[in-house]
Amino acid sequence: MKRLLEVTGFLVLVFGVCGVIRELTDGWFKLMGATRFLTDNIGFLEGRELFANIVIAGLGLVVLVISDRVKS
Repeated sequence: MKRLLEVTGFLVLVFGVCGVIRELTDGWFKLMGATRFLTDNIGFLEGRELFANIVIAGLGLVVLVISDRVKS
């Protein structure tokens, strides 16, 4: 369970950070283009993609912290 949480947290953190970089560079940074599907296709997030990616990165960080507290 601990390993699953670590991998999931790391991937969510990477997707969030790549999304933030992509939003700050106006789409120039196209590595991890899948982050576009996390935020662009949801109607109520229109215009708030940067905030959504920051929240996704924060969620990944929280999952990583939780994975450290889980006993093996």
